[in-house]
Parts: sequence; structure tokens; C-alpha cells
Amino acid sequence: MANLETNDPSELAPTRDLAAMASGLAPSNISETARRWAKHCVLDWIAVTVGGVDEPLTRKLIDVALAEGAIGQARIIGHPEKLIASQAALVNGAASHALDYDDVNQRMMGHPTVPVVPTLMALADEIPIDGESFLAAFIAGYEVEVQLVDMMGLSHYDAGWHTTGTVGSFGAAAAAAKILGLDGQQTATALGIAATQTAGLKAMFGTMCKPLHAGKAASNGLLAARLAAEGFTSRVDAIECPYGFAATQAASFVPGAVRPDPAAPYAVEENLFKYHAACYLTHAGMDALQQLREENRVDPAEVIAVRQRVKPANFSVCNIQEPETGLEVKFSMRHTAAMTLFGIDTGALASYTDEIAHRPDLVRLREKVEVIGDDRLTSRMQAEVEVDLADGRMIAGFADCGVPAGDLDEQERRLTIKFHSLVSPVFGDNRASAALDACLDLDSLDDVARVFDTVTG
Repeated sequence: MANLETNDPSELAPTRDLAAMASGLAPSNISETARRWAKHCVLDWIAVTVGGVDEPLTRKLIDVALAEGAIGQARIIGHPEKLIASQAALVNGAASHALDYDDVNQRMMGHPTVPVVPTLMALADEIPIDGESFLAAFIAGYEVEVQLVDMMGLSHYDAGWHTTGTVGSFGAAAAAAKILGLDGQQTATALGIAATQTAGLKAMFGTMCKPLHAGKAASNGLLAARLAAEGFTSRVDAIECPYGFAATQAASFVPGAVRPDPAAPYAVEENLFKYHAACYLTHAGMDALQQLREENRVDPAEVIAVRQRVKPANFSVCNIQEPETGLEVKFSMRHTAAMTLFGIDTGALASYTDEIAHRPDLVRLREKVEVIGDDRLTSRMQAEVEVDLADGRMIAGFADCGVPAGDLDEQERRLTIKFHSLVSPVFGDNRASAALDACLDLDSLDDVARVFDTVTG
């Protein structure tokens, strides 16, 4: 086994090192702060998945699974059907990403929770899992995702791969392997099986295939762990070997030590939650414009021009110039800027409709928005905005959405509001409150399946 604390690349074995970290992570080594962050992730995942239950893509995936006879005992959020675990992970994973309202991690450049929790939920409907074990598996899977992207750099994402679908497969496999009791060698095999299944194209952003990536990552990771448990073979250096994952998908890959400082915070403690129901790279622009609008009482009719500066790399993610659908609006910096200046609630699901995409006053204002690439910015989650007004003033603002919350009580308050806004309309206040309480008490539960009781069936 490679030394996890070495900095000598010749002694590093990323696949095995990540597997050793994940399989060896004990609940007793996880801080209370990390646990609380993880519970917030599960809480938010349930909320956004409930929000996606009526999305057409969710129903289509369920119908295909039923047509294939994939009936089992794993539950689907917001639906009465029960499917085999791999299909349930697929459906729940896709539904949770359908709204693009789920959490992100800046280091991962993707959505860390949506590939992992659906995998664990599917397993929880088959075998008893206590809350501490569930959280440890989730944190391990999350850590694998982020540590792997740390080694990969940005070349993978910038080449057109959607890390939620690709790297998410490794996180789901590591989490499932931990629940299934796989040792380090078996977990490395599971990561190898996950590696050969990775996929997800950024070209699909704005279509149903983007959330499909999350579902496939969850399902593929579960399959990888189960095959490894059965003795299925794979390379145990699949990430770093010639013609392996890094060689074919990450030109800037540099092997690194996995958690060289065991006392360092876990990656989950850098999680970023969404309060706008759109692509996260639109959020900084919206936040900066919202602040300008409120501070200066901006009348959209008085706006002459808007300039929004972002990292040039954002253009390939969320710069749909003239969105035709509500889904495409979520990936349009210009249109979300116009919505913000009109005071439209960008956290409301109902704000992202085909009608909003074509509303004449929004289209007219959108045409005044210029998105400019600016490498002076230090993060893809930053934006500078300038607004020229009819009275001759130019007002300017800046926002950085890449900074994790420093006040967990305030974060919990905001997530609770978001949770009720998505869950209460579907299940009522009482069931929503029961699910919320179960999430916040997750680490004390003997059987985490109870967390999902009030939002299934």
C-alpha cells in the first residue's frame, strides 16, 4: 500500500490511496462540524429531489424502468413505485439534479451530493444502515470526488466533461463500497470499475441529459461496488495507469497525497448551497445585481446597459445567449441578469418557464446585457457588474459565491426555508417538518431509511 503522506509522485498510487482513505474512514474520526455539514447536504438533497419529482424526465425514467420490469424494494422520492436499487439510484439521482438547484463544491467544479446520496438511499432500502455509518460513507464518497479533482486540475472540466457524471461515479462507488464493508483492495477495484463507466458531456447542459449524468453516476457507482464485492476484476490503478481515466480524460493530472493532514477539514465543509434555482456560475452575477438593485432602487426601464465580467471559462457552461426554454434560462447569464433587475424571485421554481424565456420586457433588457470574459477575476464563482442608468450614473458591484458559509446556524436557517418551500407544497407542513427533523437528527438514527419515510410512497 502506498504511503498516504508521501509527496514523492513515484510512491503515490491515487486509486489505492483514495480507496484506503474511504474504506478506513471511521465515524469516530469525523468532527461534529463535518457531520453537521453532511446533514445539511442530505437535507438539501431531499428538498431538491422533491422539487424534481414532477419533472418530465423523472417520469420518463420511471416509466422506462417499469417497462423493463425493474421492480424492486428501493423507493423513489415523491413516487409510489419501488425499483431495483440501481434503477432507483438512477431515478433519484436524476430527479435531484433536474432543477439544477442542488449543491456544488468549487474544488470539484461540480455537484458532489447528487451522485452519492441516491446510492446510499437505495442501499438503505435493502440493508439496515445506522446514521453514523451513512454519514461516514457520504463524507468518504464526497472526499473521493474532491480529492480526485484536486489531482486532475481543470483540464477535465474544460475539455467538456461534466464532473458530476464522471467524478461522481467514483464518489458513489466509494460510498457504496464502504456501506457494503469492502476493504481497501476491494474498494480500489470498485473505483476501477467506476472508472471504465465514467461519462457526461457538458454539451448536454440545458437538456434532460445533464441530470441524467447524476443518475448514471449514482447507478454506476452502486454497480461498481456490488461487482467488486462479488469478486469482479478491474485494474486497481485505473485512475493513474496508462490509457486509464486520467490519461484519457485529464491532461493536467498530477498524483497527490490523499489527506496528508488527517486533522484537516473534510471537503464537505466547503460545500456551497444554492439559493437561486439556476446554474451556480450564474449566481455571482445575480447576487451582485440584486444588491445594486436593492441599494439603488433600480428601475429596469432606466437601465441603458449592463456589463457582467466573469472568467472566460464560464462561457462554455452558462452563456446561452437567447434561451428558448425555462431549462435553458438556468444556463443564461444574460437572461438571469435581466430577471434579477426585474426583481423576479430567482429562487422560485416557477420563475423558470418557457414563458419567462420569451417575456418581451425581459428579452429587451437581456439584449442590453453584455457578458465579458475577464481573467483578472480569481475564481469562476466571481462576477463584477456595471449598470449604466438613464440619469447618467454608472453603478458597479462585485460578488463571490465561492466562499462557504461561516455561520452554520444561519446556513441551517436558510436551508430550512428552502426545504419547506420545496417539500411543504408536495407533502404538507407536518410531513415536511418530520423529514427535516429526521435529517438534522440523522447521526442518532438506528436505521436511516426512516429519513425518507415521509417523502416516499
